[in-house]
Amino acid sequence: MAARRDYYEILGVGRDADAAVLKSAYRKLALQYHPDRNPGNPEAAEKFKEASEAYAVLSDSEKRERYDRFGHSGVGGAGAGGFSGFDPSIFAEFSDLFGDLFGFAGGRERQMAGSDLVYRMEITLKDAAFGVEAPVVVSRLQKCEPCKGTGAEAGSRPVTCTACRGRGRQRISQGFLMITRPCPVCGGDGKIIEKPCRECHGEGRTRGQRKLEIRIPAGVETGSRLRLAGEGDAGPAGGPPGDLYVVLTVRPEEPFEREGDDLVVRLDLPYPTLVLGGEVSVPTLEGEPAKVTIPRATQVGSEIRLRGRGVGRLGRGGRGDLVVRAGVSVPEKPSKRERDLLREYAAEVGAPIGEKSVLDKAKKIFS
Repeated sequence: MAARRDYYEILGVGRDADAAVLKSAYRKLALQYHPDRNPGNPEAAEKFKEASEAYAVLSDSEKRERYDRFGHSGVGGAGAGGFSGFDPSIFAEFSDLFGDLFGFAGGRERQMAGSDLVYRMEITLKDAAFGVEAPVVVSRLQKCEPCKGTGAEAGSRPVTCTACRGRGRQRISQGFLMITRPCPVCGGDGKIIEKPCRECHGEGRTRGQRKLEIRIPAGVETGSRLRLAGEGDAGPAGGPPGDLYVVLTVRPEEPFEREGDDLVVRLDLPYPTLVLGGEVSVPTLEGEPAKVTIPRATQVGSEIRLRGRGVGRLGRGGRGDLVVRAGVSVPEKPSKRERDLLREYAAEVGAPIGEKSVLDKAKKIFS
């Protein structure tokens, strides 16, 4: 027969651990290995059982004293390989632990919250860059006014469910486990409505519209989410409301391209401007064009930055830059004069070209 592990070792605590340390250690293991979180995993189930057995002994001062003196043989059935030393009533001490596992806390079931809602909104690039206050109208379930959210007809009120005593759930012992399930009588509400409200038919909620003014901060981008706490559906039976999530899409706007907090304007310039330099106008989000000086010998792909003229930095303050990225403008149908000048320039710098002048073609024919 395999040797039984030391209870202190199982919980990972020292032999001088106090009640709070024991409880914390057991809580951590129970959350990790509970069968509901590890379905079909016999190893996890065994570790959960082992940890529960260890805590059942060490949390009881008398059993712990006997265990410290005599080991497993001092605690009766628990030390003999069974689990009779474990009292299922121990679960009553863990309203916080089993609130995490099963959804109840503090000796009473938590009221069911309303559903979260998602509102999709498209904004302009300018609004994303500078921030904006925008109105939204949301369709949601709201507390029924005639019954004040109780679901009961005016002049009456819901009565406490006698089957679950208002808890909304029933506990069932299955071996050493204590399982909870929704009360089949009240459906988990904890109360029974004998005279349902005519307006909401006992639901406690009706469909309505909510007008909101939301503040969109500068620097948001496509996919950004804004959370408005408590602006979702009202909870059933007077439960707390859910949240509203506004999901943003930023509409593209030419000629701007966004790169993080920077805005990029691709500006195709005439070749002479790139070589000799000059002053050009570029568009801005503010609407007023900005003057930009192009240095001499500017190469294609070079960047000129206008500091602080880009998109607001979300949560940091300030703005990114407006980046002018230089390109070259190539005429599709140059005039005869332009072609002649280009041929002269090509001859000057020795650039290969595919087009010859009429004079060049005649020389070739008669040579």
